Amino acid sequence: MPLDIVNLKKDIKKLLTEENTKRDDGATSIDNIVNQLGDAIDKFVRSGTVTTTVTTTGSASAQTGTGTGSIS
Repeated sequence: MPLDIVNLKKDIKKLLTEENTKRDDGATSIDNIVNQLGDAIDKFVRSGTVTTTVTTTGSASAQTGTGTGSIS
């Protein structure tokens, strides 16, 4: 599954809209934005699929290996 940019944009817009309506001090607002933005980015990155090819050595019954892939 490709990265979900549509929901990332929605999450960012939601958090900024919520903070815009609050009437507290700026420091609290910054902390809230940082936390919610971090959560939105984490959710966005985890929404992608990692595709990789693993080449292994050993017998057919002893397959282990590591791979490097890209998030699509």
